[in-house]
Amino acid sequence: MPLKVPLESDAQQVVDPGTVCFWVEGRSLALPFGPTPISKGDECRLVSKCNVLGRIEGDPRLLKTVREGDTIRVEPLSA
Repeated sequence: MPLKVPLESDAQQVVDPGTVCFWVEGRSLALPFGPTPISKGDECRLVSKCNVLGRIEGDPRLLKTVREGDTIRVEPLSA
């Protein structure tokens, strides 16, 4: 993503499944839905701290069906 933002003071590395994050170092969205290779147990541990933006509406485990090259759409909910 063509964004350059600072890491926020409340950035997190371990988040709940379905948390929408911005990975500052990689300039991309992170949409964790389960354990990663560096997780301890069932936690969602990201490669580094990320800015937390919000939550996925619905079951984040559906992201398990996304494959390389698939298109997904991320949009904000109306208030």
